[in-house]
Order: sequence, then C-alpha cells, then structure tokens
Amino acid sequence: MPADDETYIMTKIEGWLGLSRPPFYTLGILPFCLGTFLAWRLDHVFHIPAFILGFMGIFMVILSTYHAGEYFTRVEDERSKHLFRNPLSGESGTLLDLIFRRSGPLRSGFVAISLALLIGIILQFGLKTGPFTILLGCLGALPGFFYSTRPIRPADKGYGETLIAFFYGWLPIAASFYIQRGYIAHCIHWMALPIGLSIFNVILLNEFPEHTSNPTVSKMNLLRRLGRAKGVSLYCLTSILSWFSMYYSLNTGIPRKALYIYLPVMAMSACISLMMAGKRYENPLVLEILCGLNIAVHLGTMAAYFLAFL
Repeated sequence: MPADDETYIMTKIEGWLGLSRPPFYTLGILPFCLGTFLAWRLDHVFHIPAFILGFMGIFMVILSTYHAGEYFTRVEDERSKHLFRNPLSGESGTLLDLIFRRSGPLRSGFVAISLALLIGIILQFGLKTGPFTILLGCLGALPGFFYSTRPIRPADKGYGETLIAFFYGWLPIAASFYIQRGYIAHCIHWMALPIGLSIFNVILLNEFPEHTSNPTVSKMNLLRRLGRAKGVSLYCLTSILSWFSMYYSLNTGIPRKALYIYLPVMAMSACISLMMAGKRYENPLVLEILCGLNIAVHLGTMAAYFLAFL
C-alpha cells in the first residue's frame, strides 16, 4: 500500500475515533455494568446474551448521541475552539471537512440509533427481557439523538444537564438490571440519585471553561443562564445533596460499608466545592484540574457501590 494511502486511512480512523470520543463511553457503560452486577449479587442471575446485546445497544445509543451532537453543534464548537480547548469537555475537536463529508456524522448517527432499535427488538421479543425493554431504550436513544438538534435541542433549554443526569444515572443502571431480571430493584432508584447528581456536576463544571474564556460564545446552557456566581452555588448545593443521598441510600438494603468507601470521594468533592466557592475556577489551569477531579468523584461514587456489594 502506498504511503499516501496508508496515511489517508490512518487519518480517517483517527478522525472517526476522535469523533466518537471513546473515553467518555465509560460514563454510560460503567453504570450499565453496575446494574448487571447488582442483578448477579441480589438475585444471582447473569444472562450473558442479554448483557452482550444490552452492552452493544448502549454503545450504539451513545455513539448516535455524540455523532449527531457533532453535526448539529459544529458552528458553536468551531467558534469556541479558536478561544479555548478543554480536553475534558467531551468535544471531539475533529475537523469534519478535512476528514469526511459534512453529513457523515449525521448518517452514522442514524445508523447507530437504528441498530440500537433493532437490538431493543431482539431483547424484548427474542430474549423476552420484559415489556418495557424498548421503552427504556427509547428513553435514552431519542432524547440523546435530539439533544443538540434544533429546534428541540435540550442542551440550550436549561434542562439539558438534568437530562444527562438521568441518562447517565438512573437509566443505564435500571435498564441493565431490568433486562436481566424483568423488574427494577427498589435500591436502584436511591443508588442512582448520588450517581446522577455527581454527573450533573461534571457537566455543570465542564461548562465553566467556555463561559470563563469568553461568555459571548458559550452555548445557551444552564451556566450561561445562571451566571458564574449562581452556577457555583448550584454546584455546591448539588454536591451536598449527593452526600446526603448517598447516606440515605443505605436505608434501602445497600451495605453500609459503601459509606466508608465513599468517605474519600466525599472529601474530594468537598475540596472541589470549597475551591469553587473561593473562585479558584478563574485560574484556567486550576479549573482544568478541578474538572478532572470532578470526574473522579463521579467514578468514585459508582465504585463505592460496586465495592460495597462485592
């Protein structure tokens, strides 16, 4: 193969990988695995075909969300990238016109969401996972695909962050447990609360770099509507609610050792909140570190539940 052709192929592969944002898939896949793990620990059930198909389904849902978002937010993303670059924001940074056709991400998004629907049909009618299987899938697939799509575009309505908390909190845990057992355990509803609140804070804090760099180009997200002062207050309040919800979830049958495992995570969350209240986010380098630690808080919250049941 000529060197030019090989370079072109590698550029294409790197472009599609950048567009798909592989590291951010963990935010949806880990709670899905948590729900499956709970089905095994609580009811001693692990249905391998349901897990594999469900895993593929959530992968396709996330892929369709990212590709559609890349297509519909291209103008804002390109304008923002001239002023700042936040590696933890989730934006791919891919230059669409230099790698593939402009409509490429939209087409691949349609293909991915169609495959997700097909997987849902197989799960519900082929594997008999339950009458609400497709409904649970659509609760994630459709709002995700239209998250950045005008005129719907929840990302600009002020409640997009709340939807993400639902998509990466309750929904994947409940859906994965449901396709294993055909019902949703009571403890999942309370377990998903601190997980959802922590991912809400991940999204909220990741909006600060764009807003801080230049408020005139930021998207009409929740932080843009609230302003930085109220945004900090909301962040701190959400952190406190996540601590209390974690403690309360222990009353639903979750092992109390989860709290002890969670204490270092809570301490990290408190430190981030104190630094935000002290306006340390005004330093771009400190803000980037806080964004990274904030993701660690979210992952640590899930890890506390994993390890408590393990």
